[in-house]
Amino acid sequence: MSNPADGSRHNPLFDPLTLPCGLTLKNRIAKSAMSDSLGDGTGHPTSAQARLYKRWAEGGVGLSIIGEVQVDPGFAEKPGNLVLDSNAKLERFAELAEHGAGDGMQLWPQLGQAGAMAYPPISQPKGPSGLNLPGLTCAELSLEEIRALPAQYAATARLAQKANFGGVQIHAAHGFLLSQFLSPLFNRRTDDYGGAVSHRMKLLLECIDAVRTAVGPDFPVAVKLNSSDQLEGGFQEADALAVVRALEKTSIDLIDISGGTYFPGAKSASDSGGKGPYFIEFARAARKETAKPLMLTGGFKTLAQAEEAVSSGTVDVVGLARALVVDPDLPNIWKGDKARDPQFPRFSNPPEGGVTAWYTMRLTQIANDEAMSEGGDLDEALRSYGQRDRERTATWLQHFR
Repeated sequence: MSNPADGSRHNPLFDPLTLPCGLTLKNRIAKSAMSDSLGDGTGHPTSAQARLYKRWAEGGVGLSIIGEVQVDPGFAEKPGNLVLDSNAKLERFAELAEHGAGDGMQLWPQLGQAGAMAYPPISQPKGPSGLNLPGLTCAELSLEEIRALPAQYAATARLAQKANFGGVQIHAAHGFLLSQFLSPLFNRRTDDYGGAVSHRMKLLLECIDAVRTAVGPDFPVAVKLNSSDQLEGGFQEADALAVVRALEKTSIDLIDISGGTYFPGAKSASDSGGKGPYFIEFARAARKETAKPLMLTGGFKTLAQAEEAVSSGTVDVVGLARALVVDPDLPNIWKGDKARDPQFPRFSNPPEGGVTAWYTMRLTQIANDEAMSEGGDLDEALRSYGQRDRERTATWLQHFR
């Protein structure tokens, strides 16, 4: 599409977007949440993490979301996660907020906890229901523990606001706690938090209300929602659309659509190697159910795909993750009307977890301003990733116990 004034091509990805709360994103490209594992093992940010998010700000994204910021250190996803609670040193989070929000970019922490999939070496996993499955064992949360969760999310959101982050995202996707409550595979409760989807979404809606009350009307609050957890007997698209209809009635500013789960042995959508956005059809269906701004994360591999998703009105924001790992400057490149698409590494017969480990270690290279590794030595990535987890686990246990 051309600009009639100067003959240049209009790129809808670089139109600003004003959210319901009144904040305006400078463009429609977001760095989606990823677990970068760059925390120091005590739940605090590191200088490397600050450099990583500064790098994405310099690369031109309008919004960047920090993955897996825990509301409770007892249920962390990994020992490199951040923990933003009353015991955190807020000034260290404020430094991250300052470094990562340059060039007009918004930096938001993603608030959550891993629940049933908390990392056993540092946690005692608990979920909506007790489970004893291959690779996944957890106890059941008591009703008292569930009722305390909205206040935890609210307290962390308020701390994020005090640390000068631009907004927050509530994590209800990928098999973590709020996603577990939505899924009948994880949630077999018979009280007010289980059964019909209207009950299974109750905790999510309570967390949204508590967070909004804590931060006020002008602070962005987003939700990341699965279109499906892609497991037999799990959270399906019909239920996801019911949640979207419920979110339409809330004060949410942005709904980030994704899918899949990190259930042990399940294949993540990001490892599927598909040709295009994975959840675009669900986004089209969701658009009919809500006027809230929609973000779509997963599978964008080309400029044409991203432009089409926004120009068609299907979504308002394109969420990029691995594309911004292989090319942190991608938004600036696209803004310059250079149709250069990211070049993703190809892996043959990857070991379980190997691709995720490779991308995670690549984040460390970006943070340290190192050149991208040639090829894809997934075994080495797994070794490095595992060694760092072991080191951070020792630090975590010393700090939190």
